[in-house]
Amino acid sequence: MRDLADRRGIETEIYEAAEDSHLLLEAARSEIEAKDLVLEVGTGSGYVASEIRDETGATVIGSDVNPHACRRARDLGIQTVCADLVAPFQDGVFDAVLFNPPYLPRVEMAARDDWVEDALTGGEAGREVIEPFIETVGRVLASGGAVYLVVSTLTGPEAVESQARSAGFEVQAVREASFPFEKLLVLELTPKRS
Repeated sequence: MRDLADRRGIETEIYEAAEDSHLLLEAARSEIEAKDLVLEVGTGSGYVASEIRDETGATVIGSDVNPHACRRARDLGIQTVCADLVAPFQDGVFDAVLFNPPYLPRVEMAARDDWVEDALTGGEAGREVIEPFIETVGRVLASGGAVYLVVSTLTGPEAVESQARSAGFEVQAVREASFPFEKLLVLELTPKRS
């Protein structure tokens, strides 16, 4: 029950930066310039958004469905919108969109029914949030824009890459890190040139 946040404190209701957050930051930081407008979907603690802003001078907006995460990112000075994926944003405005989605396949025995669980678990195959993101993110990209998306080998990166290509993107793995039970990848998605 999400109303338990008041009793447990909001710190337990926010996904804190971890290895996947650092990998996303590494992949995006050298690609973003001061003139860019950047969206971090699922901003969580606001770590990636604030680091990108501070290191590049870019304007960074965060979005998250979790109101606790939105509050935390705002505390870091990130303009943040409580929103589902890219729904409220205008067409063609972002030079870069960053997303460290919930990508772990659901394990019923470990389910917690809280905001952190929502930030980690992407449904049965781990792609429940990734799939609608890929179908909609192209709408908000500016010409020449790019998407940086974290996926895991537990998620089936081949399926993610196939869907991205079908949605009109060129796909390139730009960072990876191996761990005992999975490999994390950051995929760069760029709209195919006509």
